[in-house]
Amino acid sequence: MAREVFAEFRRAHLLRLWLCLCVCWWDALDVGGAVPKPDVPPQIKPAELEKAIGRGVDFLVRRQNKDGSWGSARNTKDLNIYAPVPGAHHAFRCAVTALCIQALIETGAINTNAAARQAADRGESWLLENLPNLRRADAVALYNVWGHAYGLQALAAMCRRETNNAARRARIQEIMRGQIELLQRYESVDGGWGYYDFKAHTQKPNTDSLSFVNAAVLLAFHQARSAGVEAPEKLVRRAVAATQRQRKSDNSYLYGEYLKYQPARLVNRPAGSLGRSQACNLALRLYGDITITDAVLKEWLDRLVARNGWLSIGRKRPVPHESWFQVAGYFFYYGHYYAALCMEQLPAADASPYRRHIAGILLALQEKDGSWWDYPLYDYHQQYGTAFALMSLARCRGL
Repeated sequence: MAREVFAEFRRAHLLRLWLCLCVCWWDALDVGGAVPKPDVPPQIKPAELEKAIGRGVDFLVRRQNKDGSWGSARNTKDLNIYAPVPGAHHAFRCAVTALCIQALIETGAINTNAAARQAADRGESWLLENLPNLRRADAVALYNVWGHAYGLQALAAMCRRETNNAARRARIQEIMRGQIELLQRYESVDGGWGYYDFKAHTQKPNTDSLSFVNAAVLLAFHQARSAGVEAPEKLVRRAVAATQRQRKSDNSYLYGEYLKYQPARLVNRPAGSLGRSQACNLALRLYGDITITDAVLKEWLDRLVARNGWLSIGRKRPVPHESWFQVAGYFFYYGHYYAALCMEQLPAADASPYRRHIAGILLALQEKDGSWWDYPLYDYHQQYGTAFALMSLARCRGL
């Protein structure tokens, strides 16, 4: 009996050692400069792509709340993230509703699908009424920054298509300016944004900024500019500087500035940055960083595609950062959305294989009900995952 127990222990120990060596070897390749290359992109038929988009749109239409919003706090699990009521859930709902509206607009569903158009109209009405009231949940939780950022993006998309009603367009722009003012209010004292203030709990948040939050806000500012609303130059400049401070020489990014003295920590290595480098690279490029070349964008698209299975290991895990390299599940569809935005920066010939790769990845992961999701978050995950996936797939058209 003792001999069998020892043998089982030894097998388990060797398996753990082997897995550890595999991970270390894989990361060593990244550190050593060996950029992985994807396989030949799959052949995706345009009809397959449109069918998946249609199923995703139908899911969003079915799951819209009666008041026009998307998402709720109704579903729970044994381990829920810190979410003080009601403010945290107001933030989640605003952000998720904004993403769903933007997805319905960007897929073109509002132009071809009467139910989708009605859903978008109801969602827009809810957002215009509720987004201006969004604030931080408490001294610690600043999830509202996500609502302000994605709300700003959705408003920009709404504004760009509002060509016949000048009064409504002016109202949208006024609310956009209000969201920028709130992002200025909740900016970190060091520039940029985070969603927790575990330090002094000050009125001006004392949080360290997070690279991927900075990127999301900066890109929302960029979209707002296309709708005629500018963010203050100093606010943008501080956020860009905060993001640049978190950039490493290989264009991986620290998870947050609080980890600046631990640059080799797993979450800060290329593997840990796999779902956020695309957003950060794009944000810096659009705000004038000439070192973010096409080659840099392609390198991190290559990494995302070639190492997609590693990022996917974290998908649907209930504990944040429990996966390899401390990756959290909620980076999966976030990362692919910003990768799709990066594709738009490339020449058409260079972007084409990436469109096929991203489409192939996302089509294979669509659920039976038409949704996509990567991290169980109350009743928000299917909605935001589907919105991110739809906006990504919309940019894969023309493959």
